[in-house]
Amino acid sequence: MRWILTTQDIDSRNRHRIGGKGYALSLLVKGGFKIPNTICVTSDAYHEYVKRSGLRERILLELHRKEFKEMRWEEIWDCATRIRNLFLTKPLPADLAQNMRKHIDDRFQDRPVAVRSSAPEEDDARSSFAGLHESFINVTGAESVLKHIRMVWASLWSDAALLYRQEIGLDVEKSSMAVVVQETVAGDRSGVAFTRNPNDESQGIVESVHGLNQGLVDGTVEPDRWIIDRDTNKIVSHTAPERKNWIVPGPKGVQLAALPADKSARPPLMPREANTVFQTALKAEQYFNMPQDVEWTYEKDVLILLQSRPITTLSSDKSQDKRGWYLSLHRSFDNLKELRRKIEEKLIPGMIAAAESLGVKNLKKMSDQALADEIRERLEINHKWVNIYWEDFIPYAHGVRLFGQVYNDALHPDDPYEFMDLLTHTQMASIERNNMLMNLAAIIRGDEQLAEMLRQGNSAGLDVKFTALINEFIERFGDLSCAVTGGKNCVLGTGPLYRLLLEMAEHPVRTGGMQKKDRIKQSIQKYLDHFEEDQKPWAKELLDLARNSYQLRDDDNIYLGRIEAQLLTAVQEAKRRLESQIDDPNHKILQHVLEEVDFGSESQSGVLAEEITGGRLQARQLTGQPAGPGISKGRARVIQNHSDLANFKHGEVLVCDAVDPNITFVVPLATAVVERRGGMLIHGAIIAREYGLPCITGVPDATRLIQTGDNITVDGYLGIVTIGDASL
Repeated sequence: MRWILTTQDIDSRNRHRIGGKGYALSLLVKGGFKIPNTICVTSDAYHEYVKRSGLRERILLELHRKEFKEMRWEEIWDCATRIRNLFLTKPLPADLAQNMRKHIDDRFQDRPVAVRSSAPEEDDARSSFAGLHESFINVTGAESVLKHIRMVWASLWSDAALLYRQEIGLDVEKSSMAVVVQETVAGDRSGVAFTRNPNDESQGIVESVHGLNQGLVDGTVEPDRWIIDRDTNKIVSHTAPERKNWIVPGPKGVQLAALPADKSARPPLMPREANTVFQTALKAEQYFNMPQDVEWTYEKDVLILLQSRPITTLSSDKSQDKRGWYLSLHRSFDNLKELRRKIEEKLIPGMIAAAESLGVKNLKKMSDQALADEIRERLEINHKWVNIYWEDFIPYAHGVRLFGQVYNDALHPDDPYEFMDLLTHTQMASIERNNMLMNLAAIIRGDEQLAEMLRQGNSAGLDVKFTALINEFIERFGDLSCAVTGGKNCVLGTGPLYRLLLEMAEHPVRTGGMQKKDRIKQSIQKYLDHFEEDQKPWAKELLDLARNSYQLRDDDNIYLGRIEAQLLTAVQEAKRRLESQIDDPNHKILQHVLEEVDFGSESQSGVLAEEITGGRLQARQLTGQPAGPGISKGRARVIQNHSDLANFKHGEVLVCDAVDPNITFVVPLATAVVERRGGMLIHGAIIAREYGLPCITGVPDATRLIQTGDNITVDGYLGIVTIGDASL
């Protein structure tokens, strides 16, 4: 069995062992195209590794924690993180490592190489895995190459790759991976060429950047773009961006740097060079007999092809291809920095301003027509910001994942989520809100007369200072929990808020994970100690970005929730008018607009506790994803709608579909959290870890199978919920 093949060794008989990318490179060599010095690590090597290391069984275990088609992308994201860590912590068998090391040393010595994926199902005429698997540039030394080969193997199980395989109907359990190892060509100009423009098949496209291609691939560096007529080879148009940065080789891989002034003033290619690139790509199209996506670079004046693959978007329905969205979730460090700037400087202020502008409007004084128009306007505004949330805020969450990946790559911890300890104790908006509630509760705890007045519902005689603090809270946070706390524009009063404060006053809430500052400092130092001095500033900056990304994973819903609350407030006003004058024909317009809005039912499961009657509920176990360590027991409180929150008691287990901004303020009262939605980075998991609470996410039918009043045990280590007394 041969684990390593050169491009000269490859023919059609072993194509299935070296994948589409490796096979295409071997054909380019035979066709007389210039490519870098290249070898292929066959899929046989991958199979040998996963078999002898026991990884196959572990991978299948991860994939079968829950039925794959029912796993949310966030759960698949977590699954991919755990699988990647398995590849990092399981070494190659000695004989396999020795064989691969010899070929790498003989072929490349200590010259830097690129380590690229070449899965057997990659890049054929029916599908394209472009960008879904990892590639590493400028890797030096055999040991480092072997490590990065394992990382490429692990990317076979990335969330994006798994989702795409599911989308196109491939059996994920039968997947395998070959790897292309290419000598790095430090090109001074690089890019891609599409022999057919998906928008106009009479044209082709050449995109180019100064330096290496990585910035173009991940979107960090905007390319110059040439549109070229296929028949005449004449340039139809040239679009020039503001050239600011480029990707160049760095001490560890590649790095983003400021583009020198002499290069920023001119395009990477002259017109004749753009023509040369396109003509070479057309030759590849003729050679392969199908349109090609060609990656290339110029080393001085020599044009070198790095890879060539079929263009699949010409024949497929692009609207059904979600690969672009999968890829958008994975951003480079530099791209995330730009995204952070956009979010902090533009998007968050915009969301705050949108909510505030809606909050000052007096809905009660509006006519029915004006109110209907206002609801439609608020619906459009909410829709706009929901789209922005998915386009920018969700991808920014990759800051946490990128940090986790770097942390695991450097430290190889047994626990793939050890890095989460470095991210807690951030200044989240929901934590700030909860702290304000705790401060109000402390005032009540120290003033029995005030407490008794609140118990009696006598708010008229409340102390002026306390009333001012209540109003301040409602002004700042009432719109985030409108249906419960009685925000300034809500139809409910402050009664539910007072009941919550009395519960907090009677039972001072735990701060748990909020007291881990010293341990966090130690963990941060342990992380930084794994980097060379020249890399420490970057490592610190990545940690800061990850902490910001982690915090925003909760705060983004706070900001979005403010806008949605303003829509809900207008809807509530319309419902109030309809209920007060049911037969008034003038209200028809409001009825029509409410039908347009259609929020659906607040109930998340529709199964009531009364459905289980008589006899003793037998002990049983439900499984999900462990998202917060610890074990706790308590009485379940199932949240089916917002009104259930007003009855939440200290020491209960919070069971819900998902913890959103309308729920987080009861988390400090809880002894554990159980959610139907899954993921280490969903809001419930984040808040639970901040308070040191056991948390399990991704429990199927949690709000149906668990009933309010059930005594349950939550094992946040194993992800198991036990209902009833397990000893019975």
